[in-house]
Amino acid sequence: MNKKKATIYNILFLVTSLGILIFLLKAPPETTVKLPRDKNHAVFYHMPKKEAEQHCTQCHGEEAGNPLPVGHPPKYRCLFCHKKTPSP
Repeated sequence: MNKKKATIYNILFLVTSLGILIFLLKAPPETTVKLPRDKNHAVFYHMPKKEAEQHCTQCHGEEAGNPLPVGHPPKYRCLFCHKKTPSP
């Protein structure tokens, strides 16, 4: 590869990287509610994500007293969006 071609590839790489960086920096802040740190959810902080997510529909399912809003995304990946908060 000659020097001119290498320079063009380097410039393209830098421009692409800069574009991706600008795109990521302009992303909106995260607005999804975190997993609460209360007595009802405390047990789930000690479980792996996949295991804890299996219990969410007991309280937040169709028949439960705390149903999910209409149009809510798939219910099997709760902790993908509703992240655990760090320990105080």
